[in-house]
Amino acid sequence: MVNQKPKLLGHSKYSLRRLFSLCLSVCGELKTHCKLQAVKMAHAAVLLWMLAVVCVGKGQQDTEGVQDTTVDSSDDDNVSLVTSANQDFAFSLYKKLAALPDSQDKNVFFSPSSVSLALAALGVGARGNSHRQLFSTLGFNSSQLTQAAVDQAFRRLLTKGPSDEEVSEGTAVFVDDDFRPKPEFLDVLKQSYSAEGFSVDFSNTTDSVNTINKYVSDKTKGKIDMLVDGLDPNTVMYLLSFIYYKGKWETPFDPMLTKEDMFNVDENKKVPVQMMNMEKYLDVYHDQAINTTVLQLKFNSTYSMLLMLPGDMGTLERAISPAHVSKWMKWKKSRKYDVYVPKFSIKTSYKLNDVLAEMGITDVFGDGANLSGIAEDTRLAVSEVVHQASLDVDEKGATAAGATGIGFIPLSFQYIPVIKFNRPFMVVITDNQAQNMLFMGKIINPTI
Repeated sequence: MVNQKPKLLGHSKYSLRRLFSLCLSVCGELKTHCKLQAVKMAHAAVLLWMLAVVCVGKGQQDTEGVQDTTVDSSDDDNVSLVTSANQDFAFSLYKKLAALPDSQDKNVFFSPSSVSLALAALGVGARGNSHRQLFSTLGFNSSQLTQAAVDQAFRRLLTKGPSDEEVSEGTAVFVDDDFRPKPEFLDVLKQSYSAEGFSVDFSNTTDSVNTINKYVSDKTKGKIDMLVDGLDPNTVMYLLSFIYYKGKWETPFDPMLTKEDMFNVDENKKVPVQMMNMEKYLDVYHDQAINTTVLQLKFNSTYSMLLMLPGDMGTLERAISPAHVSKWMKWKKSRKYDVYVPKFSIKTSYKLNDVLAEMGITDVFGDGANLSGIAEDTRLAVSEVVHQASLDVDEKGATAAGATGIGFIPLSFQYIPVIKFNRPFMVVITDNQAQNMLFMGKIINPTI
């Protein structure tokens, strides 16, 4: 049934006793997540993401290459190393997604921080070459970054969110009634990756699909309601991560100034959009080296949206890196601008198997998979990695304060530069120190 709630691990007819400790702590996790989801905000931007890793039984286990679980460095060092690696991975993954044949002339949008979260969680159960491939692709190459160090870093990152609780992020694992993962695997997921655990009957694929989709829909407030459209009948575990972000503009757009305008998709195609407008003091940087204007629109929090309007999209895409974002954040200047930004709502969907394989993660998808850290008596492989995202941008904010001042100066002394996002542009959602990139992508056509 679509409305059927998933059973918490430990309450199936097979009573997974070894997971009972997980079940007890899940109640507290649920309470926290419910509180996060109950925060009511009129939205300036709503962004959410879902990644799922499906594990399918492959026979007997391979115990080779048990990973090191010793933390070799301080917590702060671990967070810094993981955050830096996440930044590099974000741009590497973006370039792969933008180069996909299906992405040509289409919007690209995803959450790099949550992709890293899900793959790092998968790393908890990976061993041998499978684990090395995951860590190498994610950029966790430092000798300091053991799995335990990465686990601790993500634990810190997931618990130090904005004070106004506008970000809800975590993982969930759905386990078949007949499948018994190692308790220590589930315990690490719970402790470090904010995991919730549920028991389902994957032999009933329809109910399992409905159960997972209902969970996803609840976590994303209905923004993603069909993550799963089918399951391999051999599925024994479904691991997913989610992020829901709802931000309020520090300076909201005035809806009365929103007017219909044209957006230039390319030289031959124009589409009508609702174009928002504001004339305010804003932070802008023009990167002459790559002929790109960067506008920072701050949320009423620690996060910002960077909008990048390039002279040539290809030049920007080839050049962009974490160093560019750091430079823009450092050298941006505030002055009065007349800014036009389209109001839009987009959705994206990806199957990431081939993309991740091109980036170096190959073994987990085939007979060479070593996920023996997940289960004692079953060899596992990942059948698919799926990704969905949604981005809504409009004028609103949860709270607003305003003051109107009218000043008069001779027109000959006033020049207010115009920045108009009426052609393809890139977008990054980051914290104000450029240390954590929640989302990134490019808007080719804001109407689809």
